[in-house]
Amino acid sequence: MVVANIVQSVTMALRQELARDKNVVVLGEDVGVNGGVFRATEGLQKEFGANRVIDTPLAELSIVGCAIGMAVNGLKPVAEIQFSGFVYAAFDQLLSHAGRIRMRSRGRFTCPLVLRAPYGGGIKALELHCESGESIFAHIPGIKMVIPSNPYDTKGLLAAAIRDPDPVIFYEPMRIYRAIKQDIPEKEYIVPLGKANIAQEGDDLTLIAWGAMVKTCSDAIEKLNNKYSVELIDLRTINPYDAETIINSVKKTGRCVIVHEAIRTSGFAAELIASINEKALLSLEAPVVRVTSPDVPFPLAKLENYYLPDVNRIIKGIEKVMSF
Repeated sequence: MVVANIVQSVTMALRQELARDKNVVVLGEDVGVNGGVFRATEGLQKEFGANRVIDTPLAELSIVGCAIGMAVNGLKPVAEIQFSGFVYAAFDQLLSHAGRIRMRSRGRFTCPLVLRAPYGGGIKALELHCESGESIFAHIPGIKMVIPSNPYDTKGLLAAAIRDPDPVIFYEPMRIYRAIKQDIPEKEYIVPLGKANIAQEGDDLTLIAWGAMVKTCSDAIEKLNNKYSVELIDLRTINPYDAETIINSVKKTGRCVIVHEAIRTSGFAAELIASINEKALLSLEAPVVRVTSPDVPFPLAKLENYYLPDVNRIIKGIEKVMSF
């Protein structure tokens, strides 16, 4: 076992998969010599060589396009985009090609591509650095969307994503990159894609979150000081998401609050609520409440704390559901 944070867990997973499979390659801006903007790939080029850990030009469209070509031809590229807001430059490649290769070729080709990107707010970065666009990519057939919330899951989910035969977008919550440390097995392990984690069991209310918001929800539960028995679900995989775990929990508790950093309109909470309404409506004791960011572009640093869901807003959402 080794004590690691999320950044270190990313490095461990990449090192593990590079050593395990000669077809795995890493590419992106500054991932080689500099080890990435957050140092998640530090030391990997020196260990595995410049042919497998590749510094690229500052051109996201080219990075993803090249990665798709590599994947279709038998490699397993892990492409890093420095910040999630820069992924949009490569949206056409992801929508028109990566997600369609299997169908377009009638199964003759797959696209085992992983696109890694730091995402979310909380670090007071510049414009286009803190986007939470997970629901946009969850809407693309053929692409999986994964967001870990802790170091253990990060290593296991990233390993599973690299081994997956289809494209996976892997968003890493910057806000808690170094805020959480856990004991991580040094040996290989995977956390299956598409399976949520019940981080805390409870009977009164189901609280669903992913990424950095899982920690914020845990802080809110702690601040409530056992006022309610809250079941906290870490979704982990946005697409495909674990509907069974959510529905079973809501049927047990009868109440639900969903928390995410993305804007409210068409955020992924809306999809979860639709699923709950379709499969557990008669179990609900109150309407499902969303705690989200407002429908405006991500603000600059001084307004960041007003924009993001926080402990008090989550508690307010819980109280609204419990008092219905």
